Amino acid sequence: MTTNPAIVFIGFMGAGKSWSLSSVEGSDGQAHDIDDLIEQHVGMSVREFFDSRDEAEFRQIEETVALLLLDKADGGAIALGGGTVLSSKVRDVLARHTVVWLDVSPDAAWERVAESDRPLAQDRRRFDRLFEERKPIYEALADVVLPEGDPGLVVRALPSIRAMSELPDDTKMLWAVSASGEYPVFVGNELLKSDWWPITGRRFCITDTTVGALYADRVEPLTALIEIPPGEPSKDVEELLPVLNALGDAGMIREDHVVALGGGVVGDLAGFCAHIYQRGVPIVHVPTSLVAQVDSAYGGKTGVDSEWGKNYFGAYHLPAAVLADTTTLVSLSREELTAGFVEVIKTALLAGGELWEQVRLIESLDPGGLKDIVFTCARYKCSIVAADERDSGLREVLNLGHTVGHALEVASGYSRYRHGEAIGLGLLAALRLSNANALRDEVEEILMRHGLPVVLKGVDTNVALEAIQHDKKRTGDGVGFVLLSEPGKPRTGQVLDPDTVKAAVMELHG
Repeated sequence: MTTNPAIVFIGFMGAGKSWSLSSVEGSDGQAHDIDDLIEQHVGMSVREFFDSRDEAEFRQIEETVALLLLDKADGGAIALGGGTVLSSKVRDVLARHTVVWLDVSPDAAWERVAESDRPLAQDRRRFDRLFEERKPIYEALADVVLPEGDPGLVVRALPSIRAMSELPDDTKMLWAVSASGEYPVFVGNELLKSDWWPITGRRFCITDTTVGALYADRVEPLTALIEIPPGEPSKDVEELLPVLNALGDAGMIREDHVVALGGGVVGDLAGFCAHIYQRGVPIVHVPTSLVAQVDSAYGGKTGVDSEWGKNYFGAYHLPAAVLADTTTLVSLSREELTAGFVEVIKTALLAGGELWEQVRLIESLDPGGLKDIVFTCARYKCSIVAADERDSGLREVLNLGHTVGHALEVASGYSRYRHGEAIGLGLLAALRLSNANALRDEVEEILMRHGLPVVLKGVDTNVALEAIQHDKKRTGDGVGFVLLSEPGKPRTGQVLDPDTVKAAVMELHG
């Protein structure tokens, strides 16, 4: 007999599994805390058990109780212990449930448990070692990732967590949180074949003619379909009013919402329209390009271009949800896919660690196999936005390669290079300005491996340098560059000598 999946909370000690369980208790069937069940089984507290027995015996009992609980669960919610997932048998059984990882920093976890009687929280060094050992296991098991937050976060995320049972099995969900709001991010194959939709209200879809022909029927029912020509010129400020008028002509009201179906151009334009239409309406992003799925769909940045530069007019407008169906990447041309991959390279350079090691070794791009990389990049982007939503500090790291890259787009009239191709050249300039010469050589080799340009052609250097001076992020001190000496160690706000910048741009001509 088929049973319903349970919501299973996992995470390190101090992550908040017990209070998360209490948030759903009574609203979604039965709720079980495995530590409580173990204590009932052995007739003593976990601390007393550790004092009189050993950890190995505890793990055997824990495994037995967990397997029985997970096997018979029919809906409801379960909180596992921090070490329960060390059992391979438990990990196998978790496959049929919705696994929610409560992601917490080691400092926050230690602060919560340091004064407790938890047997494994008596020594900070051992605590940190266990944290690092277990984190990859939690990460691999998670269907849903919830960040640190207030006790009400689980309640607010619960409808989206429950929706996971209606979505394709390989779907992953991230709850994105920042200063002005929060929203679910869903990443998976064939997401758009599900009948589920994240919010109520009538849908008004903004897309381009190419994407609309491919995927507009997958976001129906639509009250209106507004199509623009594909490409950056459609994001010019002059093109904004016709789209806004089309929304008005179609009768959109504030209870309705915009659906941004497409790549970065559509997302930026539609997001800005959603921000200013009737002083703000919700928007659901359905990114269909790689650059949008790994970067631009998250964080609420919107904007249109002007004669002074790219995204010169814009606003912050967080989405109500993001649905990244990675099967849409299959319809991209090789050139569009590889151009989008530059944003993956940028994110990997910023994040460093395992993501960089993974990305630098990719020999060829399989659009059907990018789901996990898309989700990892989305998590990184959302973590940066959570710390700095309005670009007052940390979020500036996301501009790596973009100061020169945007200038090259402006100087070429947005006609010579795709966005990602220009950013790839911008990365090379940024790494030269960082004196990270060996890393620059490696990134150049990666770009060449994927057929991306590494030599600048058809762009007037002087026009590009002038465009840099009009960069919208400049301050009274000048234009601040993002530099990076090694993966995972970016530096923001670096004001450089103009001759040094000129030399780095000139070098791109080969």
